[in-house]
Amino acid sequence: MEALQLLSEQPFDVVLSDIRMPEMSGLELAAELHRMRSETIVVLLSGYKEFDYAQRAIEYGVRRFLLKPTKHIELTETFSQIRDELLQVKQKVNVESLLPQAALFDLANVGNQNIQMIIKYIDQNFKVASLESLADQMDMNPSYLSTFFKEKTGVNFSDYLTHIRMKNAVLLLQNSHYKTYEISELVGYSTPKNFTRKFSSYFGKSPREFRNLL
Repeated sequence: MEALQLLSEQPFDVVLSDIRMPEMSGLELAAELHRMRSETIVVLLSGYKEFDYAQRAIEYGVRRFLLKPTKHIELTETFSQIRDELLQVKQKVNVESLLPQAALFDLANVGNQNIQMIIKYIDQNFKVASLESLADQMDMNPSYLSTFFKEKTGVNFSDYLTHIRMKNAVLLLQNSHYKTYEISELVGYSTPKNFTRKFSSYFGKSPREFRNLL
């Protein structure tokens, strides 16, 4: 009952519960969470080996069923596996859905060979890409290249380059090992201040605030 009350007030990743308890059993808790379509993972402990417990637990979406006496290492391994599963889910965040007007920059279907070459160059070289460097690669005048890109895609070259840099910045922000100044350099900004200003303008949040959301 206490667990159910807590879960109604704030989300939790995992619940570890005994099965037989007064007022509400662990199975009843799992059944109620299943009815609520809660994403909380349930791990049940029990000293009873009856098959119907395990069967009912599976029906209610219980992820682990541990028999008592449970060793400490078994609990450690169980929660380590759950942690890894949760991290994998979080890393699969759809980056495109986080980007403002992402559909506007979906240029995969633009049926022009030169445009696809430009897109490929930017995708692979976004850290150092510029209108001038690309113009050299394409043997075009920078001004003409800018106009050509806008006419064929409907978006500005500079806006598309920013979009790709922000997309990769979000991917890097999902990895807690990278500091903001490191991400700034990796996506092509000369200083962390410039990166933070551009990122905040693009998302309405600083890199740190965005990482906290992730």
